[in-house]
Amino acid sequence: MHEPNPGRVRATCRWQLRTRTLPLGQRTLVMGIVNITPDSFSDGGAFFHSQAAIAHALQLLDDGADLLDLGAESTRPGSHAGGAGDSAGGPPVVSADEEQARLLPVLEGILAERPETVLSVDTYKAATARAALAAGAEVVNDVSGFRWDAEMAGVCAQAGCGVVLMHTRGRPEEWRNLPALDADALLRSVSTGLAESLEAGAKAGVAAESVVLDPGYGFGKNYEENYALLARQSELLALGRPLLAGVSRKSFLGRTLAGLHGGQDAPVAARETASLAAMVAAILHGASIVRVHSVRPAVEAARIADAILAEQPER
Repeated sequence: MHEPNPGRVRATCRWQLRTRTLPLGQRTLVMGIVNITPDSFSDGGAFFHSQAAIAHALQLLDDGADLLDLGAESTRPGSHAGGAGDSAGGPPVVSADEEQARLLPVLEGILAERPETVLSVDTYKAATARAALAAGAEVVNDVSGFRWDAEMAGVCAQAGCGVVLMHTRGRPEEWRNLPALDADALLRSVSTGLAESLEAGAKAGVAAESVVLDPGYGFGKNYEENYALLARQSELLALGRPLLAGVSRKSFLGRTLAGLHGGQDAPVAARETASLAAMVAAILHGASIVRVHSVRPAVEAARIADAILAEQPER
C-alpha cells in the first residue's frame, strides 16, 4: 500500500521556453499533435505532405490548441527508433537529414501563417533539434529523456529552449517483450529514470525552469501497467517539475475496449472517447499539459477537469 500524495494539486509556475514563458497550473494547456510521417499509428500518414500538415496544424490552432508538437519519425511499438549517437541502438530508421526535410518546411509554413505559435519538435536527434530551434521552435520534446543522443542536452542548454523529458523503458522494438512490473516497481522505474534525465540536463546546463516531465504512457509499459502509472501519476510531482501526459489513442485504451469490439482491440478511430476519459484522469492526477490528436474535444474536457481542480482544497 502507498500513502496518497499530499501534493496532488498542481502548483503554478512559468515554463521557460526559448523566447518566452508559458504559465502552467492555472489551466491545462492542450498540445496538438502534428505527425509528418508516412507510418504514424494514429493517422496513417494523412499529413505526410507539407501542405496537408500545415493545414492540419492551422486547424488545430483554430480548435484551441495552446501549442503544437511536430514529429517526423514514428516511435510506435516495433519501430527501430533510437540509436542516434548511441551505438547500442543501431542507426535510426529515419536519418536526421530526412527528418529535417520532412519537418522544417512544415515548421516554417506554420510560423509564416501564425508567427506567434508555440511549436515543439518531437525528436531525439540533436542535429534535428538544433535545426528546428534555429527555424523558430520553442520546445524540444525528447522521448528518450536525453538518453539516445549524447549531444541533445547540450543543444537544449545552449538554445535555452523549453524541454519535455519523457520516460521510455527500452526501445520500441523491445517493448512487446519486456517483463511485466508491479505498480511499485513501475513507479520506481519511471521516477528514477526521469530523475536521471533531469540530472543529465542539469549537468549540461539545462535550467530546471525549462523542463516538463512526461511519464511516457505506452513507451515500454505493458497494457495494464499504464493504468497503474496513471492512478499514481501525481506521485511524480515529487520530482519538482510539471507533468505532461500523452494518452491520446494509445493501444492500452484499445485493449481495454476489446470487449466492446468482438474481442479485438478497438481500432485507433474508436478510441476517442477513451482518450478523453484517460486525459481527464491525467489532469486530475496532476498533468499541466496534455498531448492530443483531437483538440476541440480535449479543450472542452480539460475545462471540466480544471473546474474540478479549482475546487480541490489545499492540503
